[in-house]
Amino acid sequence: MEAWFSSLLQTLSLPEVGLSTVFVVALVSATLLPMGSEPAVFALVKLNPELFWPAVLVATAGNTIGGAISWAMGYGAHAAIDRARGSPTHLRALEWLQRFGPKACLLSWLPAVGDPLCAVAGWLKFPFWPCVAYMAIGKFARYVIMTAALLWLWPQEGLTRWLG
Repeated sequence: MEAWFSSLLQTLSLPEVGLSTVFVVALVSATLLPMGSEPAVFALVKLNPELFWPAVLVATAGNTIGGAISWAMGYGAHAAIDRARGSPTHLRALEWLQRFGPKACLLSWLPAVGDPLCAVAGWLKFPFWPCVAYMAIGKFARYVIMTAALLWLWPQEGLTRWLG
């Protein structure tokens, strides 16, 4: 078991397969598992500044697919969430989501509430593709802003390569 785990970690190490690692981390972090993908994106871009845009795009794709998985989990978990509907706060949140529809998925980038929001959008049976499109827009903006801000805070040589 230890050899398998060590082999997996070696395969996913940033210097060897950075973009695929970013994809997997971004996908997993967009599910209901508590994990963040920004450190992986920042680490790859810090090591390879020329990969700024590819890293942002790959992270956006992985995170959006993870959001779509959360949407599908919510869609399939209708009965489980229905049991928890008794609280007035939950009803207000559902009314708010229903008022905004798929556009609410723009907020899928938010920490703590973004991933459950995708699941609730699925439970409410919002149309899949508009939800995915809004998820992608929000997640792309987050990765661009977060990665650029981190690079601005910790500048490096070659930073102008991705700006230009």
